[in-house]
Amino acid sequence: MWELIRANKRNSIILMTLMAMVLLGIGLLIGAALFGPRGALIGMAIAVVVWLVMMLVSLSSGDEIFLAAAGAKPVTHDDYPQLFNIVEEMTIAAGLPAVPKVYVIPDPAPNAFATGRDPSRASVAVTAGLLGRLNRDELQGVIAHEISHILHRDIMYVTLAGVMLGTIVLLSEIFFRGMLYGGGSRRRYSGGGKSSGGAEALLIVVAVVAAILAPIMAQLLYFALSRRREYLADAGAARLTRYPEGLAAALEKIAADASPQMAKANKVSAPMYIVNPLKPRGQAALSNLSSTHPPIAERIKILRGMMHGASFKDYSDAYTAVTKKPTVVPAMALSKEDIALREAGAKAKQQQRRQEQVRQVGDIMRQVGGFAFLTCACGLKMKVPPDYKSPQVRCPRCKRTHDIPGK
Repeated sequence: MWELIRANKRNSIILMTLMAMVLLGIGLLIGAALFGPRGALIGMAIAVVVWLVMMLVSLSSGDEIFLAAAGAKPVTHDDYPQLFNIVEEMTIAAGLPAVPKVYVIPDPAPNAFATGRDPSRASVAVTAGLLGRLNRDELQGVIAHEISHILHRDIMYVTLAGVMLGTIVLLSEIFFRGMLYGGGSRRRYSGGGKSSGGAEALLIVVAVVAAILAPIMAQLLYFALSRRREYLADAGAARLTRYPEGLAAALEKIAADASPQMAKANKVSAPMYIVNPLKPRGQAALSNLSSTHPPIAERIKILRGMMHGASFKDYSDAYTAVTKKPTVVPAMALSKEDIALREAGAKAKQQQRRQEQVRQVGDIMRQVGGFAFLTCACGLKMKVPPDYKSPQVRCPRCKRTHDIPGK
């Protein structure tokens, strides 16, 4: 496992270095285009300053920003005991130094992500749709996938790479706005000569091309390693649970779900989720070649191809058999270890009816949203919204009056 973590850190350093070169390059070109040849260093300095500011913000409160942007709400063990028990189980199995904080996102689309600065300060967030649609083994597979991201030190990489990508996009936007509203000021550096004017025009064209291509190049670099990390997190989940079918079935349900895409997901946060929240679901998602995630159908086939064990070696063999490509697992992590597969849990074999699942998702979203749940003596269950003004509510069936907790 430590070999895999070291390989992840090394690859992260390489990727971050390449993205830093793209950032400095676009800063240099934009500075030269806006302020003349002498402005190249100014552009690079501005790029570095903007990146440092965003990096400091990311390191200090990046996880809180992502959680707030997703609309995630912190929950307790009393709210969702099964979810907390699974998180604790996978934390122990992974050997993490601390149990991640648990959040629920009031969104009907099933999905999940992990964030944080390091394994001792991490968080796991799942949607109400995920809790309402998955059985225990499937939920365990998803949580194990997110715990693997924490264990492999992926969460900090995603945060830092996202900041780097955001900085490059921000500089490109600033450049285009500067060209639009301040284009006349650049003539000061032309010197009035035709040759000088031609050089300036060429420099501006190059800068425009760079401003267009730089975000695309940075995004491709970012997504290339993001897809690899999703495969490795799937392998880690199979290893932690010893039941690859749990995650495979969860991915299948997520892909086939008909809920609309997540309301608060965006291009920056999309790589954090277990499944791309911006892509259509259903059968089209099973074969879609996502830019941020590997195709779900391929991930499912690999997991179900692990017929002989749940080790990294077993995942590597299944990956090669399905994709016909060299393994994504570092060679140093392919040491022989025997991790036997386990049987499905008894509760996982009990299928929920569709209506019960929809009702459960709605109740979870209301609970996270601050609704009060009251059960009358007549058997009627009442769900009182948080903005209800009166401290009491009357049962519409038997007319009994009930006090609302907390009012």
